[in-house]
Amino acid sequence: MAEVKLAAQARTEFGKGAARRTRRANLVPAVVYGHGAEPVHINLPGHDLMMALKTANVLIGLEIEGKDALVIPKAVQRNALKGNIEHVDLLTVKRGEKVNVEIAVHVEGELAPGGNLLEYVQNTLLVEAEATHIPESVTVSVAGLDAGASVLAKDIALPKGAVLAGDEDAIVLQVVAAQAEEPAAETEGEGAEA
Repeated sequence: MAEVKLAAQARTEFGKGAARRTRRANLVPAVVYGHGAEPVHINLPGHDLMMALKTANVLIGLEIEGKDALVIPKAVQRNALKGNIEHVDLLTVKRGEKVNVEIAVHVEGELAPGGNLLEYVQNTLLVEAEATHIPESVTVSVAGLDAGASVLAKDIALPKGAVLAGDEDAIVLQVVAAQAEEPAAETEGEGAEA
């Protein structure tokens, strides 16, 4: 995974008014925490941060007043209507350190014939991986699965260096039989009255 470099500014103003002024300047308020250190409040360039967050579990190299920090996004708050980023929580990591992250689950292959439906019970999987080698996603083959079949978390082959961190017996995907709708039947008496 490539590391994205962002220049951060230390944040000295707090509260709603300060946050609004920050956002009007195309900056995003953020907080960096982890490793028992005091949280550091910063502002990040809005467009650069948005582009960086298009990659799931992106590794970000921050430069905060001459000091370098390696972080991953932990929580991203977006405006419900506009979708723009309003605040970000960043977790400090070290090279070689293991972190728990959620990775996307993608499927490939065709289900067994018969009009069955694939249901995502979970669309992400919690894994433990080295902070500098976090996989973006995992692909699961559903080729030939029939109604009633399910894929458990422990059945998914994880990328090298990743270990399952969640419940092994959790159902991730399941195949359900398509249910045909019964046509609305009119009785003969109802048709005659109309």
